[in-house]
Amino acid sequence: MSLKGIELQIAIPKTFDAGKMAEQKQQQSQLNQEQAQLQTEKETLKNRESVRHSEKYAKADKDAKGKNQEHDRTDKEQQHNEEEKKTTHPYKGSFVDFTG
Repeated sequence: MSLKGIELQIAIPKTFDAGKMAEQKQQQSQLNQEQAQLQTEKETLKNRESVRHSEKYAKADKDAKGKNQEHDRTDKEQQHNEEEKKTTHPYKGSFVDFTG
């Protein structure tokens, strides 16, 4: 397929425009990725700082309430263990017959 002079006058500038547009799209995608990366870094830094601040309050709160929670937890564990001992299986018995 051969191109005539008039067709070349139109085709060559359009290829340059298409190349420029492709380059701009590539640069735009790179900028978007960089911005997304910066945003995630900011969020992780913010989360780390919020954890540090909350740890200070958690320590103070644990000193006040920690002993009560541990006591409640042990009571719940004891109740759970007692309930397991009391419950029997609905169709399994306690006797095992080994005679053949």
